Amino acid sequence: MKYKCLVLDHDDTAVKSTPDIHYPSFVKALKSLRPGMELSLNDFVNYCFSPGFVGLCRDILKFDDKEQEIQYKIWKAYVSENAPDFYPGFPEIIKEYKKSGGIICVVSHSESSQIIRDYTLHCGFEPDLIFGWELDEDKRKPNPYAIAEIKKAYDLSSKEMLVVDDSKPGLVMARSCGVDFAAAGWSHVLPQIENYMRSNSDYYFSSVDEFKNFILE
Repeated sequence: MKYKCLVLDHDDTAVKSTPDIHYPSFVKALKSLRPGMELSLNDFVNYCFSPGFVGLCRDILKFDDKEQEIQYKIWKAYVSENAPDFYPGFPEIIKEYKKSGGIICVVSHSESSQIIRDYTLHCGFEPDLIFGWELDEDKRKPNPYAIAEIKKAYDLSSKEMLVVDDSKPGLVMARSCGVDFAAAGWSHVLPQIENYMRSNSDYYFSSVDEFKNFILE
């Protein structure tokens, strides 16, 4: 086994959630908070990559605290009613990896309750540890808090872990801890994001099958 522990992102790494869940819910919020404003899926993806979702809300759209709460409630309701599908083949990879003795941890900007729902529904188990959006902002990725806690819980070194993520926050988190990083390129549709991730990742996988052949070799 190349790595004892996989530190997995959830949205657009394990599950196809941005086009099916997060973007539609955000469009719904915009209709209420910024009537007349339109944001394409590509623009949404770009902003979520940089400056990140918090930056999009706080710095680009200038949501105040009340508007942020409204946006959150709309998203929460949408997520509770819509469960995203895993990318084809991904559940089989992590089930085989776990069966072989690997540790599955999830560090995500989704909430733990949704992650547990998705894993239970599609994989038949819950991740060993989850660090989700419900954490205080200073403990969410790219903060290294989750990596430190995983190391402590399982007595792992940095070289025994692999972060798998489609996003810049996951990359920054991994780099700050000296942990190897694999880009989940199967979710990328924008060349500028793909080029950045290819240039800065230890591994770049264009498909779930490429990741499977690497991690289960």
